[in-house]
Amino acid sequence: MKNTAKIILPMFILIFSTLNLNSCGRSVETVSCFPDTNINVVLNLNLPAYQNLQNVGGWIYINEQSPGTRGLIAVRTTNGFKVYDRNAPHLCPDSNTTLTVIDNIKIRCTKDGAEWILYTGEPVQIAQVPPKTYQYSYNAGNNVLSIYN
Repeated sequence: MKNTAKIILPMFILIFSTLNLNSCGRSVETVSCFPDTNINVVLNLNLPAYQNLQNVGGWIYINEQSPGTRGLIAVRTTNGFKVYDRNAPHLCPDSNTTLTVIDNIKIRCTKDGAEWILYTGEPVQIAQVPPKTYQYSYNAGNNVLSIYN
């Protein structure tokens, strides 16, 4: 009987752990099914494509250089920058969870209408967590923004 318990218990734990990994429960920053992708994007803000990031309040979508799960949103703030992943942090990814900027002041999830303040990432409707953010460094001397995780 003890030998059977020694075999069944580890198998039960293994099966339960596997099911739990595939669930869509919440973590501190995002749902557990949020893809973990490496980010390494370098933007020369002197180029015309990044003109909007020259002034406070300006923002752009970043879709090149393999950024994030559905791209990134970069925003120029009074203290530097905010860089958000474009996948909704509170939902498991699908074709309707891409975040979009609305009226230059908020970010919205097309799937459920969740909204955040563009400049701070503070949730204002439906979602309880802010969009996933990435670290950055900014070299004012050559006007280059590097985004990474």
